[in-house]
Amino acid sequence: MGRIEDTSPGNVVDRIIHEVYTLCRENRAGELADYIPELAAVEPDEFSLCVATSDGYVYRAGNADTEFTIQSISKPLTYGLALADHGVDAVARKIDVEPSGEPFNEISLDPVTERPRNPMINAGAITSASLIQGADPAERFERLRRCYSLYAGRDLELNQDVYASESRTGHRNRAIGHMLRSFDIVSGDPDEAVDLYFRQCSINVTCRDLALMAATLANNGVNPLTRERALAPDLVERVLSVMTSCGMYDAAGDWITQVGLPAKSGVGGGVLAVLPGQIGIAVHSPRLDSHGNSVRGVQACRELSRTLELHFMHVTRAGRSAIRTSYSVSEVPSRQRRSGAELSTLATYGNRARIYELHGDLLFSGAETAVRAIAERGTDLEALVVDLRRVDDVSAVARRMLDTQHAELAERGCQAAVVDPDGRLGRTASRLGSGAAAGRVFVDLDVALEWCEGVLLDRHCTGERIPASITLAEHPLLTALTDDQFARVSGDLERRTVARGETIVHRGDPAAGIFLILSGQVSHLLPGGDGRTHRITSLSPGMTFGEMTTLIGGTALGDMRADTAVTLALLTPEAFAALTAQAPQLKSALLERLAAGAYAQLDAAVRSVALRGPAM
Repeated sequence: MGRIEDTSPGNVVDRIIHEVYTLCRENRAGELADYIPELAAVEPDEFSLCVATSDGYVYRAGNADTEFTIQSISKPLTYGLALADHGVDAVARKIDVEPSGEPFNEISLDPVTERPRNPMINAGAITSASLIQGADPAERFERLRRCYSLYAGRDLELNQDVYASESRTGHRNRAIGHMLRSFDIVSGDPDEAVDLYFRQCSINVTCRDLALMAATLANNGVNPLTRERALAPDLVERVLSVMTSCGMYDAAGDWITQVGLPAKSGVGGGVLAVLPGQIGIAVHSPRLDSHGNSVRGVQACRELSRTLELHFMHVTRAGRSAIRTSYSVSEVPSRQRRSGAELSTLATYGNRARIYELHGDLLFSGAETAVRAIAERGTDLEALVVDLRRVDDVSAVARRMLDTQHAELAERGCQAAVVDPDGRLGRTASRLGSGAAAGRVFVDLDVALEWCEGVLLDRHCTGERIPASITLAEHPLLTALTDDQFARVSGDLERRTVARGETIVHRGDPAAGIFLILSGQVSHLLPGGDGRTHRITSLSPGMTFGEMTTLIGGTALGDMRADTAVTLALLTPEAFAALTAQAPQLKSALLERLAAGAYAQLDAAVRSVALRGPAM
């Protein structure tokens, strides 16, 4: 297959993977596997790195479509098929599962059990091959080839040249085969078992294939792209367990402490590693260390494990998508009153502002699903909010991924913000004025929705906007009145000015009257079960509040707070009650307008709650 160089990082995860690739690319330590002539003739500096998620997305760097032979990475796959053919107990009577502490091609058996110490060394792998069912050698190989193809999600083929080279020079493996026959571990023709082993090692794969094989193991045995099952879940568990303790031969102890992932290497330069439930990693680089493991492969896995915090002892919860829900501001508008032109603009451009609500522990896998989903929106986003209110913990790599993506979005003109009342990302409200790249920080989702709408309206709305202030005559409650009615009611109204942050009405206060907002913004606040105060509605010039307690009595259900400096006109309960006898038609007109305004506010709140749930 042709040489394909992939050097263009896309989203933030691509960037991290390319950073690791670039770091390891300069490492030219190690030697080729010269005991197999065909392997000694490969290009020594070939290098590719792939990470496949458990839902089948593949990140890649380097020559990810270059073919090479799978070699010993075939061992856990063949072991899994042997387990499926015979059952765990029958295979255990032939192959132990203990680390050997010896080179992979040692001609030895356990001195006590007289069995191969594990299926990852050559003695155990040849035994696994001998257990594959089939009417003849050709059928047994075809079953192995189809099995490997299920893991990869495509039809894999034998490399005839490498097979011939291995068969011609594989005297040590033949000696192992005959030793196994002498102890009755291999019960049939040992040369057939060894030949099948040569063939399985000579199947061609790419780095992308290996990554999907690893992702299939991570996905409990189901290929994430084809959805075909390659191995039963209980057998996946056993295969991964043996890979953990034995997959990297006599370097397994160092590997598991530094990398912390079930893995398998091959002398063709491949390394396959698995984080169950989350991702699969594959590396191809032919230069090997003294243990027979790819030098760059080991380094790349170590760097990825450290950077992405993949060590399986670090993972506290099963991997799952971090995205609870996502929606645009056209689907879920804010509770802010809008003009006709503003509503029309948001209906047209609302899909360019999007909110992603995340939940759970935000480790690499969860953050990856979020940044990938955001990146897949392409260049059409103009405003983005990531809501972290339901996130319990944010790892360092997740924080880096979100910060990097927000900075990249800012560079292309998309403004990004977070709803982060607990400061999970380490950002604070003091950073609000520090530039688009820093991102906005909100403690309330509805305020963030208003901000998103404001970004779109500032860019696209050419019609009439909700003004920053209105006159008393322009207030919708009064515009339909006759001149005499307006003169009468305006004489009863008291003007008030309220400073930013001041509470106008406290929860539990008796009716104070009907407040008409002439300038500024007022929030209706309620205490939540989580101990926080939550914003229920946002009121702007032209809106009213206090009408319900004035009309039906009782006390205020929540606080009304001035978010900015506010100018109000107040119709007291006494003045409103006096209209019943003195100006009944005026009172009736006011009640009609109050009902229409209340319905508009209720409609906006119902649409919002129906789509994203009650405010937290």
